[in-house]
Amino acid sequence: MLLSCQIADTPATQRLVKLWSNRYMPNLSSSPRAQDPDFFGELLKASSEEGRVITAQKLHEELIRLNCEFAMIQARALHEYIPTVMNLQEARQVSQFSIAVYLELVKLYQERALISSSTFSKWETMVHDLPLSTWGIPDIAELAQAIEPLLLEYQEQYLSSSDWCLLGFMTTHFNFSGKVLLQKLTPVEQLLIGPYFKFVEEQVALPWQRVCAAAAHHSLDSPILEVVEQLMPQAESIAETVYRQLLQDFPEHRSRRGGLDNPAVKHSCLRDLNMFQAYLWLCVLEDSLAPVEKELLMLCVMVMTRVGVPWEMTLRWNRYLMNEVLQRTSDSQRQIVLPYTQNIEQAFYRVRSRFGATD
Repeated sequence: MLLSCQIADTPATQRLVKLWSNRYMPNLSSSPRAQDPDFFGELLKASSEEGRVITAQKLHEELIRLNCEFAMIQARALHEYIPTVMNLQEARQVSQFSIAVYLELVKLYQERALISSSTFSKWETMVHDLPLSTWGIPDIAELAQAIEPLLLEYQEQYLSSSDWCLLGFMTTHFNFSGKVLLQKLTPVEQLLIGPYFKFVEEQVALPWQRVCAAAAHHSLDSPILEVVEQLMPQAESIAETVYRQLLQDFPEHRSRRGGLDNPAVKHSCLRDLNMFQAYLWLCVLEDSLAPVEKELLMLCVMVMTRVGVPWEMTLRWNRYLMNEVLQRTSDSQRQIVLPYTQNIEQAFYRVRSRFGATD
């Protein structure tokens, strides 16, 4: 859930902001042409001022408008089995907000400085240490601030409603919109602008910004900060591990989008497993279970029951995730994290009847 917050400029917050930023580094290794010498030249060309103009021209306003409206239709069709989740007027309003968000993202993308030839020639040995600005991605706090007004207005569409399923509709809509827009671009262009689209999808529901802001209350030598700093970069790996366990346990599970092995379902699962971790670290840094009890739990109660997720899957989801997190901590760190993982599991268990449990 997105709440407006300012990140104080402290050594502790700077460390977590850097880790947050790393989530949006272009994944060059994902390209099948990463070993092709010509690939690097194409990357430099697409990153140039002229290349960004060409990309922006492909993602013109009319295309964004048409694709966001098409994504709205897809998202409504996917959620039509949920009564009253969103009427047509609300869906159109969400579509209008998403159009504004994507137009702003394309504008920001076009304005970024290009990669210099000297920097580019060194990328092979230092790619993971390069700042986001090298790849034309704004400072993450700057990007968050630039689109926050739009996202907060967008989010009001479900905060004004008592139905948290609307948040699921919104993340689905962003996912569909971004996927369709990326199909209009070359693979190299997708690598460069894709992180912008990933950021906006996550920013709606994953409280990483609040995690960074909460670090302001901790010193650099804080054991609490240390464990968050150690585990936060492992969020994707932890999510992948837990997803594989769930896939093995529930091979026959089917939702409207397919089984757990469906790429779209996998994407949603991994995003949500990352969301759970962000909420865990927010609780740890704030020394409070309120974010889980007042936000995450309410969201899960409404969404999971309506999309047909059985209680047993929710139970194992939490258990596997918390166990995987704890397995990656030292003995002293485990003593810090364990009370929160136990309390989160207990919070879900206390309301298990609302997830369809019969015991």
